[in-house]
Amino acid sequence: MAQRVEIRDLSEGAVVKLASERKHLTDIIKMVAYQTESDLLALLRPHYARAEQEGRTLLHEIFAAAGDIRVSNTELHLTLAPLSSPHRTDAAQALCELLDQTATVFPGSRLRIRFSVPPPPRIGLAFPGSPTEHQAPSARGSAA
Repeated sequence: MAQRVEIRDLSEGAVVKLASERKHLTDIIKMVAYQTESDLLALLRPHYARAEQEGRTLLHEIFAAAGDIRVSNTELHLTLAPLSSPHRTDAAQALCELLDQTATVFPGSRLRIRFSVPPPPRIGLAFPGSPTEHQAPSARGSAA
């Protein structure tokens, strides 16, 4: 078998090459997106203990999270659904608070962008609701 094979020998159709300008523009967009993700990671780092190991994964989870959009006369409010765990939701909420401080306006409008993540519902192991609401009777009545 030959060590080197020409592409035109493998393909029946014409070889498509991207124009160098299109490739350059694509590369610039990728670099800007990566730099933006890095900047968000820097904001997230103080609020997420495992930012070095899982920070980018957490950001991707935030980017893909479900949510609601509400528009008023002055604001575009994005509310994300709670994430996969309470500590991730807390980190996302901290990031939202930092982004709110920038007072960013949605491009092409006068709407200020607001971000939020509601806290996840507190669920005990056996019963819904807060674990403190469902303590065993002996634990509550032991002081009596």
